[in-house]
Amino acid sequence: MSFKVRRSESGLQLLLAILLLGSATISRAEPASEPRLSTTSQGQDSQRGRIREGQISNDEYAALLTSGDRKRPGRSKAQQKPAAASSSPGSQSPNTDFWFYDVDVELFYDFDHDGYYYGIDLWFDADTIYSVADVYAVIYLSYEYGPWNEYAVTEDFTLFGTSGSDDYVIETELISGYMTGSYDILIELFDAYDGSFVADIGPDFSSELSLLPLEDAGRDAVGEPRIVVNSGGGGSPGWPLLLALTVVCLINTRHRMSTDV
Repeated sequence: MSFKVRRSESGLQLLLAILLLGSATISRAEPASEPRLSTTSQGQDSQRGRIREGQISNDEYAALLTSGDRKRPGRSKAQQKPAAASSSPGSQSPNTDFWFYDVDVELFYDFDHDGYYYGIDLWFDADTIYSVADVYAVIYLSYEYGPWNEYAVTEDFTLFGTSGSDDYVIETELISGYMTGSYDILIELFDAYDGSFVADIGPDFSSELSLLPLEDAGRDAVGEPRIVVNSGGGGSPGWPLLLALTVVCLINTRHRMSTDV
């Protein structure tokens, strides 16, 4: 009887290992096929912390790109603002008349306390040699050093030379479509007059824009058991892990029975 119990226990242990592996595989292979949804509000630095009192945009983008080359995004003509129709996408080069002076990021909203946030407070100060220049910014996220994914576009705003009073703030809540992991941010600045690219700043120039722990609001589920895998996705463990836990209980019961015998 003792031998049979050990054989059964050994088989159960093997089944447990397979189920746990299957559970981890499901978490790692979480698909990134759902569209990305977010809400964004924006304004001058003087409004930081209360810019949501103004207009909020609800944005939808294609599914998150997670693999491929991380090269300069380059907006297509279909993505550009009307004034930018004459610009040449993919051939962007910096304009020395514009530059970023400083940038800062604050993350917010982590209700399940797993260290991953779904709120991004992005602040930056851009300058120019001109006394007045109208510009707009396009903001991107890169998941685990993958391709750049556009997630926000600002309204036109005005730079006043090298003034410190024209800082800009963009607050975004990631609603869905963003897997749990580390993200980088890239900001591109465009001339509002003709849509030409004038400056950018990203993780290669500022550590503030690199390795940000993010996920969408749907994955920030308070009170639900979670498995967080850095290489892709959070969420509840599902039936494989629950079945594995049941097997553990069965192994312990069989072991106690064999000991009693």
